[in-house]
Amino acid sequence: MKAVLVRDAPKQERKTMETDEKNIVERLEAATTLLERTLSWLEEQQGALSGQVDRISATVEQSRRETELAEKLAAAEKELAEVKAAATQNAPNPLRRTMPASTAEMLAKHGIGEGPVDVRALDAALSGLSLEQRIAVKTQLLRAGAIA
Repeated sequence: MKAVLVRDAPKQERKTMETDEKNIVERLEAATTLLERTLSWLEEQQGALSGQVDRISATVEQSRRETELAEKLAAAEKELAEVKAAATQNAPNPLRRTMPASTAEMLAKHGIGEGPVDVRALDAALSGLSLEQRIAVKTQLLRAGAIA
């Protein structure tokens, strides 16, 4: 019986080693699975954090851009106000306009002089002209600002 036990001892050791190896392999597989889950969770968290960082960065950039645009708008409004102020100070008399001498002479013959022209008086003065000539004279007076 001693001989049988001596022979069975290496088999027993081998079985124990195989069982230990199976346990180790199972534990390694379980650890690998847990590590994979943890890695995927970390990747999800990183993606979420990356999205938050992108949103924060975009908000900061948008705020900077809005500030820059507000400053540019204020400068443009100031410049526009200065230009308008300078234009009103340097503007010539808006009632003084020029018209061709021939038109002025024709109107003077009919008693229409300086200042705004009455449309009825103008029509009476132009009645002797052809339609094209009346249109041309009225156009010149409009350009000169004599007719409103």
